[in-house]
Amino acid sequence: MASFLAAGPPAAAAAADLVRNGGFEAGLAGWSCSGGSGTVVTTPVHGGSSALRATPAGQDNARCSQTVTVAPDSTYTLGAWVQGAYVYLGASGTGTTDVSTWTQTPGAWKQLTTTFRTGPSTTSVTVHTHGWYGQPAHLTDDLTLVGPDPGGPGGPQLPAAPTGLTASATSSTSVALTWSAVPGATSYTVHRDGAAPLSVTAASAAVTGLTAATTYTFRVSAANAAGTSPQSAPATATTPGGGGGGGGGLPAHALVGYLHASFANGSGYVRMADVPASWDVINLAFGEPTSVTSGDIRFRLCPVAECPNVESEAEFKAAVKAKQANGKKVLISIGGQNGQVQLASTAARDTFVSSVSKIIDEYGLDGLDIDFEGHSLSLATGDTDFRAPTTPVIVNLVSAVKTLKAKYGPGFVLTMAPETFFVQLGYQYYGSGPWGGQDPRAGAYLPVIHALRDDLTLLHVQDYNSGSIMGLDNQYHSMGGADFHIAMTDMLLTGFPVAGNAARVFPALRPDQVAIGLPATTDAGNGHTSPTEVTKALNCLTKKTDCGTYRTHGTWPGLRGLMTWSINWDRFGGWEFSRNFDAYFGG
Repeated sequence: MASFLAAGPPAAAAAADLVRNGGFEAGLAGWSCSGGSGTVVTTPVHGGSSALRATPAGQDNARCSQTVTVAPDSTYTLGAWVQGAYVYLGASGTGTTDVSTWTQTPGAWKQLTTTFRTGPSTTSVTVHTHGWYGQPAHLTDDLTLVGPDPGGPGGPQLPAAPTGLTASATSSTSVALTWSAVPGATSYTVHRDGAAPLSVTAASAAVTGLTAATTYTFRVSAANAAGTSPQSAPATATTPGGGGGGGGGLPAHALVGYLHASFANGSGYVRMADVPASWDVINLAFGEPTSVTSGDIRFRLCPVAECPNVESEAEFKAAVKAKQANGKKVLISIGGQNGQVQLASTAARDTFVSSVSKIIDEYGLDGLDIDFEGHSLSLATGDTDFRAPTTPVIVNLVSAVKTLKAKYGPGFVLTMAPETFFVQLGYQYYGSGPWGGQDPRAGAYLPVIHALRDDLTLLHVQDYNSGSIMGLDNQYHSMGGADFHIAMTDMLLTGFPVAGNAARVFPALRPDQVAIGLPATTDAGNGHTSPTEVTKALNCLTKKTDCGTYRTHGTWPGLRGLMTWSINWDRFGGWEFSRNFDAYFGG
């Protein structure tokens, strides 16, 4: 009895800081930030050499969180140093009352603290920090959760980082991973830039749904009741090239150009027979509607009064056949700057199909380029999910293109040339937004691209005549240099949450479906990029060199190539654009 009384009650677990990497000295290891909103900076910091910088975008409040193992029925103090306006700190899943605190005013570093007690069966909580909608970036550093350590004497210990990670491609869309088992680990998480983490219980994983001809980098962390280990050293694998969809017959690297076939401007008229062999896809500019909502598309060669050197219809058709005999593709491009097309009714949809078919058949063309600009596409109020659009002009366009593809078969070439406003801007804004007030055209091409991705041969977004656009690094990028093309193309090849909604991610396109769109000369459009900067962009995207400060989410040697406005302007500029393409890709 005496010895029993001498032992006394069991000792309480010692207090400890349970947050992993709360000072962000190991980057974002252990943290998950919504919509890619978080990054680590080296200045300003509160302590150590790093801090978290998170940027709200669209409907995303830049929430960064971590799940922490705790002891039941215990008191914990959560604290952090923050800088910025409307910065929140909180904990959820406490089993009692979840807590949150915030600072309203920007300026110097401020300390936030709050206390909570866990429920009788609570073994983990999620700590988080976030900003507020429409606010600028904020900073967080030295985040701590102090209280009883559930992994004290006799409890589980944090596992070590996995070692021996290897990665090997098993198909054009999958990679096999293996690593050495970690003692004490009960599960593992596979990390890949730009993708949701993959949880497994064995020391191996099969990663599927990848893109052909793409290099991926993987890391693995181990976990048990005590928490999650640091990530392993990286391993890379490159998927082999896969078969394309939506019309084949293009070379591995293609040069796409628009031919001013129906009008004249300061660049001069170029006859079809005089288009150099460098051009793999020739888009006839433009087929235009008889009225905005008719769906009735018409195409004619440039009148002699405007283009004295225009060829005859017979000569033009013969030249088209000659190009095709040499492996080139000739498409009718619908729309352009002045050709507004709104398929607001099923009647307009059906007229579009019949009139476009007539043009394709008359000239013996290979397919269709959709160059809807201006107010052709916009989203109706309440149409908020790009995966299931309800706006008639969107639904009818998708239906019309699918009908054309079914009519002409697998060899039908389908390309699109949207502006950045209609695609990449969708990372921040989509349509009029959940509360209205936004430009309804924002991101309006995304449902069209998504619905037709299995039929799409090539997407070449116009990286010109554009305002500054936020990239996946949550920084704004401006046209005219390699950085803009790198950031905009990385978004297409990585995928991104639409309007910051992590539950609605626009999936990555295959690299063989993507080309970079640029003006051929300074006269052709705002945002002209010099050959040196074009080469830097290609090097970064296909070789991961010359990337500057932007960190891409992959390497894509299978990137299809370049598009330009236009063949005519390139001739005007001494063929500088096409010669640079040929020099780079060995044309």
